Amino acid sequence: MHKNKIWLSPPHMGGSELKYIQEAFDSNWVAPIGPNINAFEQDLEDYLGSHHVAALNSGTSAIHLGLVLLGVQPGDTVLCQSMTFSASANPILYQGATPIFIDSETETYNLCPIALEEAIVDKIAKDKKPKAIIAVHLYGIPYKIDQIRAVADKYSIPILEDSAEALGSSYKGQKCGTFGDMGVFSFNGSKIITTSSGGAIVTKTEKLKEEAIFLATQARDEAPHYQHSQIGYNYRMSNICAGIGRGQMEVLDYHIGLRRNIHEFYVELFEDIKGVTVFTVPDATYFSNYWLTTILVRPSETNGVSSETLRLALEAANIESRPLWKPMHLQPVFCKYPYYGNTVSETLFNDGLCLPSGSNLSVEDRAQIKAVVFKLFRK
Repeated sequence: MHKNKIWLSPPHMGGSELKYIQEAFDSNWVAPIGPNINAFEQDLEDYLGSHHVAALNSGTSAIHLGLVLLGVQPGDTVLCQSMTFSASANPILYQGATPIFIDSETETYNLCPIALEEAIVDKIAKDKKPKAIIAVHLYGIPYKIDQIRAVADKYSIPILEDSAEALGSSYKGQKCGTFGDMGVFSFNGSKIITTSSGGAIVTKTEKLKEEAIFLATQARDEAPHYQHSQIGYNYRMSNICAGIGRGQMEVLDYHIGLRRNIHEFYVELFEDIKGVTVFTVPDATYFSNYWLTTILVRPSETNGVSSETLRLALEAANIESRPLWKPMHLQPVFCKYPYYGNTVSETLFNDGLCLPSGSNLSVEDRAQIKAVVFKLFRK
């Protein structure tokens, strides 16, 4: 890494991670079993309240296990938010199921409840009822919890809640990750906290947590020898990575505060720049960790300056930014699958930009970003 580069969302250590890693080495707990895993899971359970957590080696693993536990099989269909990272959708294909992509709505950029219901009604009429819904809290902003739940309950379809970007976000005081029939977190290097690589699945019962761990550790039956009655996976988090997670949990709320402060910096930076909108929660019932602050740039109102113009200007100054997620239904690997909705997600992709949002973004970093923005928009 070039030391002067301003990164989009780099890891931010809290200081106590090494203590837990050293404990793992001193006690020789370096495998995917050990006291750090148990303690990290307990920390997350305490943070979420009344839910159970199994620590895994990635958020993708958690989504895959969630689909397995929900009974998704070859030939099934799964409804999935189109505007998301591919890891939300890839596990559908792991299971031999068919993804059905759903457009976004404009308030939270997340799953559109109207398009969702249209897809369900159409699939029931033409084929059979979808097996599950994957709903994502994009960039840390909760999806329309009440509306999506109402649709899911109306047709008795379970929700797999992708909270990979939303640890610490909440809706009406309830933490994200606890609204779905199952929830998912990611702890890779760019997330609000990191375990270097890692994830977790959130369940409503201890029994489901135990089943997730069983599947994540190669589904080994009770026997003195290695015996397997069903397919398992090598998905468990290592005790060393969990040690990093324990240290990160100690600074989670502090880092969320820093990210929210960065979001306010961008709100102030762009408040007088016509044609640029900072993505913000719809109202006070939503609380976002603002994992990444994103903007929409409308060239028709900025004298032709686009999100790509800004991205290139930032890149020239050694500042990382990136477009919003390219919708899954526009991706070469997924474009053959059904899509329901209009062009909201496509417009967001074309006009949107993710800005540097790391909790360790310095005052000097902000000044450099501000200088690029002012030079570009205020010639």
